[in-house]
Amino acid sequence: MRKKQSANTKPQITRVEPVAAIPGGEFCIYGHAFVRDQRPTVKVGRLQAQVIIASEDFVVARVPDEAMVGEIVVDNGEAETDPWISIVGFRIADSLHPVANPVVDRYGNIYTTLSGSRGQKTPVAVYKIDLSYDVKPFITDLMNATGLAFDREGLLYVSSRHDGIVYQVTDRGQMSVYVEGMGVATGLAFDREDNLYVGDRSGTIFKISRDRQIFVFATLEPSMAAYHLAFGPDDYLYVTGPTTSSYDCVYRISPDGQVEVFYRGLGRPQGLAFDAQGNLYVAASIGGRKGIVRIDPNRNAELFVSGPNIVGLAFTPSRAMIVATNSALYRLDVDIEGKPLP
Repeated sequence: MRKKQSANTKPQITRVEPVAAIPGGEFCIYGHAFVRDQRPTVKVGRLQAQVIIASEDFVVARVPDEAMVGEIVVDNGEAETDPWISIVGFRIADSLHPVANPVVDRYGNIYTTLSGSRGQKTPVAVYKIDLSYDVKPFITDLMNATGLAFDREGLLYVSSRHDGIVYQVTDRGQMSVYVEGMGVATGLAFDREDNLYVGDRSGTIFKISRDRQIFVFATLEPSMAAYHLAFGPDDYLYVTGPTTSSYDCVYRISPDGQVEVFYRGLGRPQGLAFDAQGNLYVAASIGGRKGIVRIDPNRNAELFVSGPNIVGLAFTPSRAMIVATNSALYRLDVDIEGKPLP
């Protein structure tokens, strides 16, 4: 039988960081009276979470694999906290192999890859996930699909790090070679004028005009994995490419090809995307914590989503965040203030 509760034994949550997580991610829970005569228990939704660290005023709990809602409760053995509402992403597709951002078309359909290891031919290269989260093969005959991007007309472009070709794909999945000779072609991005930029992870960012003329736009340090590209609201190209360093950076490249460091201090930065308010989100780790890091226009960085093996992200027309791990996709309905989307 539990002891009679008193005012000083009821635990209380005062804040939770970060604001969102996917299964396998970790919530840092702050408050008081978390520990009494036994280790506290934590539930995320109705599921019990693994407690990694526990003290009187601080608990770290790992989100269970099957969690879909973020209602957090801490029980100290004598009483439990009032529920704290956080956001947990729910899985919308698995058995995938993204190595960069997914992309979302103007209708809200999501596209992602089954990339495979270098030189591996997979049965499906790109999948299309419709609004009902029905996953269907979209492209089959392509080796090592890597980067994805849409042009202003809604045509999909796919890079192959195997053959250095960027393919143009119709809405019915019909492919044609758009440009070749891109080295180890990885990240893709279009500017406002619909010029295509391609990251060759060996150290070059190419610019391809609409008439398919090829220019060397900028050169960077070679990446051990891939270049990831995204244009910001300032019309600068933002680039990540993890190296052997544990203190990597996000580069910013001006329209005339001048390279500068926008932010340094990330572990293995990969896919990146901007929200409508100009905040930059990067799949990376910061301070040893893995997930999606948000960097505001003043270059202040914080972990926004916690989770393992995240390689990229994208936003839907409804402003939901689609998060790609190296094997699955998750949807998080969270706004920039960390609140559920209406």
